[in-house]
Amino acid sequence: MTVFRLGRDPGFPDPALADPDGLLAVGGDLSPRRLLEAYAAGIFPWSSEGEPLLWWAPDPRTIVEPSRLHVPRSLARTLRRGTFTVTADREFAKVMARCGSKRRPGQRGTWITRDMRAAYERLHALGLAHSVEAWKDGKLAGGLYGVSLGAAFFGESMFADAPDASKAAFAVLVRNLDTWGFTLIDCQMKTAHLERFGAVDVSRDEFTQRLRAALRLPTRQGRWDLDTGRKTLEPTAGVEPATC
Repeated sequence: MTVFRLGRDPGFPDPALADPDGLLAVGGDLSPRRLLEAYAAGIFPWSSEGEPLLWWAPDPRTIVEPSRLHVPRSLARTLRRGTFTVTADREFAKVMARCGSKRRPGQRGTWITRDMRAAYERLHALGLAHSVEAWKDGKLAGGLYGVSLGAAFFGESMFADAPDASKAAFAVLVRNLDTWGFTLIDCQMKTAHLERFGAVDVSRDEFTQRLRAALRLPTRQGRWDLDTGRKTLEPTAGVEPATC
């Protein structure tokens, strides 16, 4: 097994050289240039406080195609009732902080360290990292954040302090991404939560091909405004999966 040590050069080894768990490299930094090089190559950082900086390119890779999003009927009803107000880029730092502090089953700590928060806040200032917020009764109830390049959105983390809050934020975001011509959402690794929205696993090779195609399209840089109209709220036809 070979794990590469990164130096000052912001480039990365070929993701195909990652070990069976997806670990590719260690070291480097979280500068905007390096992070953008990583995402453009299908690589992302993921390490805990006190650990070296680790870079990953797992195989298989979990994705959602925006045009094939499944919106459960129960969630569509929740959105149409106006339970949540969904916005974008209003509270990026708060969303990251809540994602980092949220306790998750099977995890003792968080990969959203102080250095990570500072790094992604720099990307947000450049108009390349975005947050989506779900508000209930005027309070932040859930949300998510990620990075956008070309026609690809790289989801990083989400949180919910109220039932369905993160799901509402995700559904509204994906419907907007579809309208804007996005072709790929990188979810990194599969969860039951994402499967309910139609997430599927693809090989690293297929992911790389899809990513290259998405990066040929212009990046939607700057602050985002979301349309929360009827198209966003309609459920997907077909058999409805179990809700959570």
